[in-house]
Amino acid sequence: MSPKVDLGDTTNGTDHDPFSGGKVRRKASMARNFRGDYIDVRSKPYLMKILDKQGDRGVLFADKVLKFTALGKMKRRIMLITDFAIYVVDPEARTLKRRIALAAVEKLCLSELSDNFFAVIVPTEYDLLLASTRKTEIVSLLVESMKTTSNYELEVHLSNSFEYNASSEVVKEIQFEEVEGGTRTKIANK
Repeated sequence: MSPKVDLGDTTNGTDHDPFSGGKVRRKASMARNFRGDYIDVRSKPYLMKILDKQGDRGVLFADKVLKFTALGKMKRRIMLITDFAIYVVDPEARTLKRRIALAAVEKLCLSELSDNFFAVIVPTEYDLLLASTRKTEIVSLLVESMKTTSNYELEVHLSNSFEYNASSEVVKEIQFEEVEGGTRTKIANK
């Protein structure tokens, strides 16, 4: 059975462990204060236009992330989180690539090791595999937002191996292994 996450107080990012002791943590991620908007969304008209078009204004989180495609390529993206949705934006083309309603998110999958990867599991669509140095903040924020807006406790699944739907036709398995000096990550078709 997968553990549920109890965030407790999320006001400063230093007084809680969103992974309930089930994950190896970097010291820097445990002592980091959460800022939310790391790219100054209001100073980027194309991002404001995307949010306005969707009827969203309040940004809870914004930062650069890496997205992994079904073909295994890494793409630089901007991730925006609002009270209602996750936005994935192409910063070069300045276009919205994907909008996922928070209500459509079933769970988040992460390894038990110290790494930057996480998968957003969306059963009605395909899933999203991302890497971010601010993973702790993203996970904490998504869990708290779901609890606040829909009274739904988002599951955070911790395992060193999990599957995700990279597209409607492609299922991938990601495996994590602790090695000297860090974590080895392997992504393979299922």
